Amino acid sequence: MERCGQKYMTKVVKLFGPLSRNYYVRAFLHLVLSVPAGFLLATILGTACLAIASGIYLLAATRGEQWTPIESKPKERPQVGGTIKQPPSNPPPRPPAEARKKPSEEEDEAAAGVSSGPQENPIPVTDEVV
Repeated sequence: MERCGQKYMTKVVKLFGPLSRNYYVRAFLHLVLSVPAGFLLATILGTACLAIASGIYLLAATRGEQWTPIESKPKERPQVGGTIKQPPSNPPPRPPAEARKKPSEEEDEAAAGVSSGPQENPIPVTDEVV
């Protein structure tokens, strides 16, 4: 994933070609830049950081690592027809997934034993006409 501001440095590194992509060259460059700064006490911490960076680049180069630019790829739009596996069989509004499940054979046998007569309302309904 590209980091903030990385695309500008990528252009610079690409400009210098294989000279800037090679980690051996980077390790040597960091080491050479750290030597003059080591003679002043005020810059000794920067010298140490450059020397450590040189060692890290040298270790990465010996392990065969290589810098490759991160380039943005054009986003592919999914095909509308290709993503639909099977069109819906029920028209909207559809019941929830639990209600759409087909009853199993055991439930069919249990339902066959119960009479399918009218249901009784537990609350009596009275019709009052005034």
